[in-house]
Amino acid sequence: MAAGIRDKVAILGMGCSKFGERWDASPEDLMVEAYNEAMADAGIVPEQLDAAWFSTHMDDVGTGRGGTPMGIALRLPDIGVTRVENFCAGGSEAIRAAAYAVAAGACDIAIALGVEKLKDTGYGGLPVATVGTYIPQWYPNAVAPANFAQLASAYRSKHGVDAALLKRAIAHVSVKSHANGAKNPKAHFQKAVSEETVLHAPIIAEPLGLFDCAGVSDGAAAVIVTTPEIARRLGKRDLVTFKALQIVTSNGWELQSNQWDGSYVHTARVAARRAYAEAGITKPREQVSMTEVHDCFSITELVTMEDLGLSDVGGAVHDVLDGVFDADGRIPCQIDGGLKCFGHPIGASGIRMLYEMYLQLQGRAGPRQLSNPTIGLTHNLGGQPSQNVCSVSIVGLEGA
Repeated sequence: MAAGIRDKVAILGMGCSKFGERWDASPEDLMVEAYNEAMADAGIVPEQLDAAWFSTHMDDVGTGRGGTPMGIALRLPDIGVTRVENFCAGGSEAIRAAAYAVAAGACDIAIALGVEKLKDTGYGGLPVATVGTYIPQWYPNAVAPANFAQLASAYRSKHGVDAALLKRAIAHVSVKSHANGAKNPKAHFQKAVSEETVLHAPIIAEPLGLFDCAGVSDGAAAVIVTTPEIARRLGKRDLVTFKALQIVTSNGWELQSNQWDGSYVHTARVAARRAYAEAGITKPREQVSMTEVHDCFSITELVTMEDLGLSDVGGAVHDVLDGVFDADGRIPCQIDGGLKCFGHPIGASGIRMLYEMYLQLQGRAGPRQLSNPTIGLTHNLGGQPSQNVCSVSIVGLEGA
């Protein structure tokens, strides 16, 4: 029986570009920005890299398709570069591939990098891929705000939550994240907002207002992984290691049965359960120090707290309003500002989430630094509540 990846792979170095409207930078520029920081942090030279995984959602990135954009932009030393794409969880998929390669002994040092240039597409939200009349009329292809607004409606109906109370709770999610993002120089949005501003913002899809939706940004992030033994040999101390890497993909159950009520994300619950088992976590509310979750919309973050077992089912509304997930709360969430303040360059988001967990565990998060975190969790969701892919990754200090 597989024993999992716990403590078999360590993070050697990480890098992250500035996220935002990067009209000044090409995808290659953003890759170089993240790569240079990761390599300097790792303290290695390119010739020490054995393999690479490249996450991007769009068909073309600058110089070509497949793995060539990353290989050419970074002048990698004639190593294999594999492109991965798994909806919005592509960054986490690239991390998993690189980590598994190291754990399997296929390579000593591997890199995963994700990038996306969304501002240049001319599209107002996440770009869509359509094939004309080939798509059947019944196909669930509503825009993302509408899909996640339905998640809010189903949650409210199932748990009997007062509409005004839920509105206040999701507003608090946004207020909290903006307060955190204001302390992060790499975030797209670095300005705190008031609850009144959030509650009175224009409605995008009821009950989601403007400040309940993640922005559209450009950005890149990179992680270099190796074994703990090699990391120590290279002089690294206080290692951050992977405790669990789990990805679950919808099999159609949600839309093809009458058992799913639309109030939660099924794959997230399965991925969380498996990740906790792999990491040896039995009491997540007590053992998890902090989280970075896929807050594409504020309601997603709220529901995810229940999917991850960090709130009781139906109880996240009260936990959010009680400040459980604030920077000074019991389990801080989005301490870097999250998708809400970074936006969502699709291929990069999963790696960007890991970047904050790594900095926090290393005690290098500056004004955002939490007090003695030991275990961090990232949750990366691709698709929509009814059909998606969900990644739950857990990292922590070696031995934690």
